Amino acid sequence: MVDRRQGARWRINRPVELKFAGAVAPTTSTIHDISFRGARISLPQRLPKDTPHRVSISLCDEFACLNLEMWVVWQKRVMETNVYGVYFTKIKDSDKENIYKFMRKYFPQEINKQWWQKPEDTRPYGQGRCSYYEGGEEEMEEKKMNNSKDQRIFERFRAKLPLRFIDLKGNKEGQAEVRDISAKGLGILAKNELLPQTPLEMWLDIPDRGEPFYTRGEVVWSKLAEPGQWRAGVNLEKADLMGMSRVLRT
Repeated sequence: MVDRRQGARWRINRPVELKFAGAVAPTTSTIHDISFRGARISLPQRLPKDTPHRVSISLCDEFACLNLEMWVVWQKRVMETNVYGVYFTKIKDSDKENIYKFMRKYFPQEINKQWWQKPEDTRPYGQGRCSYYEGGEEEMEEKKMNNSKDQRIFERFRAKLPLRFIDLKGNKEGQAEVRDISAKGLGILAKNELLPQTPLEMWLDIPDRGEPFYTRGEVVWSKLAEPGQWRAGVNLEKADLMGMSRVLRT
């Protein structure tokens, strides 16, 4: 059974104190909604994109501060305030439990009502629709791509983007389509079989008028999806949150 709490966003619209690493004093902020994966927040200051932010968030005096790392996915200006969609790139299980206890005590109606975020129709923190990847045979294969720590940190999202690659073992060029993506891996659909342990150089075409996103990785699994179509999981050499952020913003 899928833990529906993992996919739920809860509306709270609550003032909180948020302190960035290295800051002398906390900043008064408003959290509009929150989940175990991210939040929508308002801040007076402008945060740089494409960089991780280490923060402490005090939801209330009763619960310990949340100490986590977040990444700005999108930003917009509303009146004199900056509204951000942030993705929690590092969050401890104890902090997830504190979020849940906080919600159970102060916003039980949000817990008890029907979840407003479903696996088949999920809108993450950003504009446009992009589903969280949930369940299925490919997920079992994908678990081989990352260790348990990465599985807790990097969420996968559905995507449909063209990909060009070079098979470094066979020195062959090819094309594929990205079907799901995380900061540490890709799920792709190709016309030709890519054997496990095949190293790849890849260029992902992101429709944001920027240069193609370049990355390297290795095929972890491959299987025939239908005649002339092969599904494959690719583990990236390193987590690339900047490329992930570009994808989510589109």
